[in-house]
Amino acid sequence: MLTKQENKLLTEVGPGTPLGEVMRCYWLPACLSDEIAKPDSAPIRVKLLGEELVAFRNSDGRAGLLEEYCPHRLASLFLGRNEENGLRCVYHGWKFDIDGNCTDMPNEPPESRFKEKVSIRSYPTVELGGVVWAFLGPRPKMPGLPDMEWLRAPAAYRNVSVTHEFCNYLQAIEGGIDTVHSSFLHNNDLSDVAHFKRIGQAPRLEVERTPYGFRYAGIRDIGEKGQYVRIYHFVLPFHQFRSAQVNYERGKGSRKAIPQIRGHMWVPMDDENTLIFNWIFAIEQDKAFSRNDAEKYEAGAGRGLGGETRVRSRTRANDWLIDREIQRTQTYSGIQGVNTQDLAVQESMGAIVDRSREHLGTTDKAIIELRRLLLAAIEDRKSGVEPRGVDPRTYRNIRPGDVVVPRGSEWSDCAREMLVAKW
Repeated sequence: MLTKQENKLLTEVGPGTPLGEVMRCYWLPACLSDEIAKPDSAPIRVKLLGEELVAFRNSDGRAGLLEEYCPHRLASLFLGRNEENGLRCVYHGWKFDIDGNCTDMPNEPPESRFKEKVSIRSYPTVELGGVVWAFLGPRPKMPGLPDMEWLRAPAAYRNVSVTHEFCNYLQAIEGGIDTVHSSFLHNNDLSDVAHFKRIGQAPRLEVERTPYGFRYAGIRDIGEKGQYVRIYHFVLPFHQFRSAQVNYERGKGSRKAIPQIRGHMWVPMDDENTLIFNWIFAIEQDKAFSRNDAEKYEAGAGRGLGGETRVRSRTRANDWLIDREIQRTQTYSGIQGVNTQDLAVQESMGAIVDRSREHLGTTDKAIIELRRLLLAAIEDRKSGVEPRGVDPRTYRNIRPGDVVVPRGSEWSDCAREMLVAKW
């Protein structure tokens, strides 16, 4: 349980806030590369850490991220013309390149040098894994580029989608790292893993702090078979890695189970909105699993391609389209789509949950560790110490996994090889 003051510290992300300053130590996902796919295509709005921005791709194919409002009369550059390596404001024609320089000011006399004195806030970007990443912190403090394993997987075996969640980023993360709720909220199918989760509804959690954040395991007793162990990684400030068995159609009437790695990045837009990047990739050994297979799974799980994207069809306004008859007779939640089930319960708490009212139990160890790490990161930032997870070398070789181990065995020994990145 947090105090009200601690809850405030961990949920406010705008410029000048303690946690907002921590977030600005990291590269942040801004948008999908496909959302600004072509040079000189339409710009899009982006909101990160309370800052209103526009992303666009210039004539040379480079991604830019600028403050949304033109410094002349503060008209939105979302309305701008993307042309000749710059974004031109439609109000009076002022034009800015991806570095924020004003390159044209047609409403001023030809001899005027006023444009040399005007610029707009811009942020460095890099494209990795189909995502445009931005660094919002001081440029001298820019860290090494993100280097998660999924970013190194070939594009043909990788997919990423994005979803808008209408609540604070912290309750989104806490929902994602809560391994216990899958035994209830996502109790939808008859796979072996789902069966294990139904048997072991009160797993024992082990949490280990690491240089990048923490590793944690949910350990479920599954009777004679031993123990089912699912191992996750959390990389500060908002990345989770986990494994899964995906069943997808492969040929008429046939289905195949493919092991793969997936996870989320819960990126704060502001204090009451979160952008969730959902990624998935095949493990190196399985060449049968393709991006098309990943896209099929994502759609079925309620992420992209017919599932929920930035524009949501299932929200609080329509009660997430909960079907009470299906809830009574078929599934635990009555809500379609794994991600939508998560969105529903997290958004049902309100925009920013009051954690001083909670009653945490033994299966909330990962959530408790997350909060401690974020509070520690705030103190590190104040002291001039680099927070955990800023250095990509700390996490580049990690991989999650799940394993069934005999009773009396150490899961860390049984899973040692599978927890090392291969791509």
